[in-house]
Amino acid sequence: MTAFGDPATQLAFSIHENRGVFALLLGSGLSRAAEIPTGWEITLDLVRRVALAQGVEEQDDWAAWYVEKEGKEPDYSALLAQLASTPAERRAILHSYIEPNEEDREEGRKVPTAGHKAIAKLVRSGHVRVIVTTNFDRLMENALREEGVEPTVVGSPDALEGAEPLTHSACYILKLHGDYKDARILNTDAELEAYPDAYNALLDRIIDEHGLIVCGWSGEWDHALRSAILRAPNRRYPMFWASRGELRGRGAELCSARKGVTVPIADADSFFVKMVEQVETLAQSQRQNPLSVDMTVSRAKRYLAKPEHRIQLSDLVSEEVERIIARHDQDDFAPHGPVAAEDFQKRVALYESISEGLAKVCGLIGRWGDVAQLRTVIDAIKGVLSFAAETQGGRVVYLEMRSYPAVLAYQACALGLQTAERWQALHEFMGVEVENRRERTKRLLDVVGPSTWEGSKKDYWQNMPDMERRYTPFQDHLVDGTFGKWCSTFLPPRISVSDVSLFAEGVAAIRHLEEVDKAQLQETMSQSEHGRNYLWAPVGRGGWAYQYRERISKRFDDDEFIAVLAKAGFGRGDPEFIKLAIESHKRLLANLHWY
Repeated sequence: MTAFGDPATQLAFSIHENRGVFALLLGSGLSRAAEIPTGWEITLDLVRRVALAQGVEEQDDWAAWYVEKEGKEPDYSALLAQLASTPAERRAILHSYIEPNEEDREEGRKVPTAGHKAIAKLVRSGHVRVIVTTNFDRLMENALREEGVEPTVVGSPDALEGAEPLTHSACYILKLHGDYKDARILNTDAELEAYPDAYNALLDRIIDEHGLIVCGWSGEWDHALRSAILRAPNRRYPMFWASRGELRGRGAELCSARKGVTVPIADADSFFVKMVEQVETLAQSQRQNPLSVDMTVSRAKRYLAKPEHRIQLSDLVSEEVERIIARHDQDDFAPHGPVAAEDFQKRVALYESISEGLAKVCGLIGRWGDVAQLRTVIDAIKGVLSFAAETQGGRVVYLEMRSYPAVLAYQACALGLQTAERWQALHEFMGVEVENRRERTKRLLDVVGPSTWEGSKKDYWQNMPDMERRYTPFQDHLVDGTFGKWCSTFLPPRISVSDVSLFAEGVAAIRHLEEVDKAQLQETMSQSEHGRNYLWAPVGRGGWAYQYRERISKRFDDDEFIAVLAKAGFGRGDPEFIKLAIESHKRLLANLHWY
């Protein structure tokens, strides 16, 4: 799925790649999980308490009752004044709504929620610096302080006058409706009809200079806030609106007017927690924005369609190689450091993230390109191998990992060639001579093949999740993970990546055994079954996968197909050699006893 199909992923990439650009607009939906009532709910409860104290019976609709009796909407400040004559008394009343008691703390009520804490992490990491909120509780401030962030809080025009400037603040919170400890909080339609000029100027600046992430606000109330969003002159940064269910009414109108993106969510807590996880993962992996990868793939398809664009295609592949090499200048690619399971997993994720574009383009060239374009893939692989060989000092595992992008490019192209049944091109591709890290000239198949690459060691890849007990953890990772996700770009839809990869192992075994002559192969095969009557060839998932023995290898029993392979150069052009090589490989797999 591309980022276009998943707005939450698109948002995570935007936050990650535009640090500090987005401001949050938070409504009462965020605090509701903490069981904090909204300002209007408190106002109506105050109406109820005053009325009951005067002997009025319980009403179904206290707001309607109040309007009918008083001829105006209930006013928070006026009601507080009726209930308490001093500021201390008024604060005491509000504490019962906002401040947690011991029981509340034990039950997790009226304290920062998972959503508040997740936002605080985004602020601490510098991804978010500005928060605009209609909430008057202090849960956001408390969550920030727990993360070691001291925010600049503006809850009134007076506070704005003496506040630290927006640009100098690590975190700036604008509390549009005020703070619960200030009796001037805004609640009624009349109060929310217009903001002070100073607020409007600040809002205009925030909305103009930032993207906006809306959560917990319906857009139905607060006319002044809606007006501020609509009058913003620029659309330089996007709006994302997190909504439970379909966004309706004025909220939908507002989002549409700003050309915003609606992000479906279950609730505010899970939305922000997932966002933090995605942003942290992106920070660790430095994965390319999928929109960027998609663009690279689209360019490759366009160039492949017209031979006159061969230079542009070559340049595109070279750009990907140079980007991979340049990325190694950053500390997270240093060939030193710890090699615990978590560290290895992070390094794998990093390499796959920077190699995705190159691998997908190579897969497309394998399936659809011509001989000249295939040369571009070979040059790319050689370029990565040459770079990988330059660094001599460091941990062996990380030195070997530097050629991993070449492995991914090779396998993608080989699978593309195989799928297109370009057997002669595949045979030649496998046999291209390159230098390995020790400056020895070997065939491409023997340097970057999934079962021959020096970095494919079992004890390395058993560090990957759920691979601890696998016989072929590297090959399993490629099939179940990496190419399981990537192959839809360059292979037919609904094709089994496992089947394609298993068949590729049989083809690779034939190509590998071409290093020996037919007489040696015949002599070995004629040995007693109690001796070693087979030659070694690369072994992968076929060593344990019953699908290979029972179904996939059966294709090699077809004389017509063997003739096709021989004509393409496999088995030194000799069908009998191919049959001997396949039988040798079957005997090798059977002697592994992996099943």
